Amino acid sequence: MMQRLAWLALAGMLLIAPATAQTTFTPRDESPEEFAAGAGRDETFYACTACHGFRLVAQQGMTRAQWEDSINLMIRRHNMPPLDAKDREKVLTYLEAAYPPRAPAGRGGWVNPFAK
Repeated sequence: MMQRLAWLALAGMLLIAPATAQTTFTPRDESPEEFAAGAGRDETFYACTACHGFRLVAQQGMTRAQWEDSINLMIRRHNMPPLDAKDREKVLTYLEAAYPPRAPAGRGGWVNPFAK
């Protein structure tokens, strides 16, 4: 009887475990120094890696307006904490300078899927 109860308890924990598993992003071994140097790099790195890896950011190439739209979308849809005005300015200035739009590499070349 006790063995059966132990098995039932174990089975119950195994069923519940996926629901209680950690769902927040934990940055891999990334550091700000791996990315383009510039004023605001550290603030931008830490604001972004609260939810996803910074390589995702570094792969994009957008205008300042597109970066701002992206931040607004993350605040609206993904519960990103809004940045105060000073930090928002630093982040946008860094992103605009470090990761500007890139021209597509010809026919069939790279196109940013998030750019409008």
